[in-house]
Parts: sequence; C-alpha cells; structure tokens
Amino acid sequence: MKLFIRWSLLSIAVAVFLSGCGYRNPYVYSGPDKSIYVTTWKNRTSDLQLDAKIYQELLKWFQKSRSLKITKSKEGADFILAGEIISVDIPSLAFDGTNTASDVRLTLKVRYIFKDLTTESVLIEMPSQDWQQSYTITADAAETRDNANEAQDKVIEDLAQSIYQRTLLAISRL
Repeated sequence: MKLFIRWSLLSIAVAVFLSGCGYRNPYVYSGPDKSIYVTTWKNRTSDLQLDAKIYQELLKWFQKSRSLKITKSKEGADFILAGEIISVDIPSLAFDGTNTASDVRLTLKVRYIFKDLTTESVLIEMPSQDWQQSYTITADAAETRDNANEAQDKVIEDLAQSIYQRTLLAISRL
C-alpha cells in the first residue's frame, strides 16, 4: 500500500512539474483555429485503395489537434494539403536456399505540397520521398499477405505522422 501511495505522489509531482515548466505536446496544434483542405491523393499505382488509406491516416493524425479542422471544400480553407502516390515497389532483399525471396522491402514513393491559401505561399514541398518497410515472405500465402499489409500500414502511418508533424511546424512558424 505504501508503494502505491508513493507511486501516486510521484505521478502527481511529475504532472505538476510538466504542466508548470511550459511543456506542450508537440503532436497537438493549440494556436488559433485553422482549416485544412486535404485532397484525395492522385494514385498512379495499381493498388486502388492506397489513396483512401493515406487519406484516412492523415485524418486520424489531424484530429489530434482541436484547433485544426479538416474540410472537404477548398472554399474557406486556410491551407491545402495535396499529394500523389508515385509508385509502390517490392523488390527482393534476401533469398533462402531454394533461391526464392524470403524478405522484401516495400517502397512507397510519394510527393506532396502544403500551401497557405491566403498568401498562396508554399510552406512544404516534397517533390519525391520514399517510405520503406521490410516484411517476410513465408510458405503460407495468407501469412505473407498479412505481413505485406502490415508493412504497408506501417509505411502509411509513418508517412501521415511525418506530414502531420511537418505541417504543425510550418503553421507554427507563421
């Protein structure tokens, strides 16, 4: 019981210290309300759902900030975030003793732009960016498919998080 009380008091002390020292969550925008028009990305790949997955992951990240609103209309928006999926590449990385691939690296190539619609200034322009994640090929096709889906989900999550963080930084500099 004494250990629980000590742990509780320590937790409270840390919380008070962090709130009093100016700590802020870097994943949350707390400035004036802004709206971002997020377009559905152009998809130049054969993966028909890839653009929708990226859009949904971006929405998930932007919902972390109460002062940022995502809009489906360009009219009235403060910013625009547009992008394009250039390619998805899955080359072989390693071969087992039977000369079949056992590990592959999924590479997603994208480009995107984040623009202030009021001033027409480009805040972020990424003309080409590669996102990679390795996964294992097994004898079980369902397991390999699950591994590939997990790798793709991880790449999309990392991409969306990076875009979100970069846009927060760009907005805070205004």
